[in-house]
Amino acid sequence: MKRKFWNWVRNEEDGVRTLYLDGEISDETWYGDEVTPELFRRELENGQGDITVWINSPGGDVFAAAQIYNMLMDYKGNVTVRVDALAASAASVIAMAGTTVQMSPVGMMMIHNPMTIAIGDSEEMKKAVAMLDEVKESIMNAYEIKTGLNRTKISHLMDAESWFNARKAVELGFADEVLEDGCGSGEKKKRNELSLEGLMFSRTAVTNSLLSKLIPESGGKKTPAEQLEKRLSLLAH
Repeated sequence: MKRKFWNWVRNEEDGVRTLYLDGEISDETWYGDEVTPELFRRELENGQGDITVWINSPGGDVFAAAQIYNMLMDYKGNVTVRVDALAASAASVIAMAGTTVQMSPVGMMMIHNPMTIAIGDSEEMKKAVAMLDEVKESIMNAYEIKTGLNRTKISHLMDAESWFNARKAVELGFADEVLEDGCGSGEKKKRNELSLEGLMFSRTAVTNSLLSKLIPESGGKKTPAEQLEKRLSLLAH
């Protein structure tokens, strides 16, 4: 049996169930003989009441994530999502299924455009591009429902590969609350009580900033080639 990337734990004292999503969300586990979407659904529905979902994942297969998202959205009880350390890529889509999304003060969330590997002629490449465009639209649906942001804003955030700390995720609507230190206690800070500084990191912005320093503007002061080589060498290390 292939190892599952999810694990259910039941608290015998109060009967509350907790779901842990750890590591990469792999499509292989969903197509194995024993680890299937139907198995996940049976485990999810093998109980009633509210559930807590802890996420610490770099993401993975977007279609597997979509199935988890749909199952959690359809679940009858409240779903509290807690981002332990990282909810990136496809894992951030799952997080959007939370009735309430809480983030650790040291947690991070990342959203970006979907990616794939394609082989073939120009027609195959066009099909791959069209497929990725449709996948992006479907992912944006989940973000839009949760955040209320317009699709243009969401699209730009995905284009830039945007990383949010807990405060920024709350500001943008990707999360609702920031867990206090010792988040396992369940205590939390409300949106209007946050003292953390909101921070968003954009890979595109960093890349453009580096290029602007390496490549001088037209007509500006020229940078000697040997200095550019030194800078590139430092970046490589």
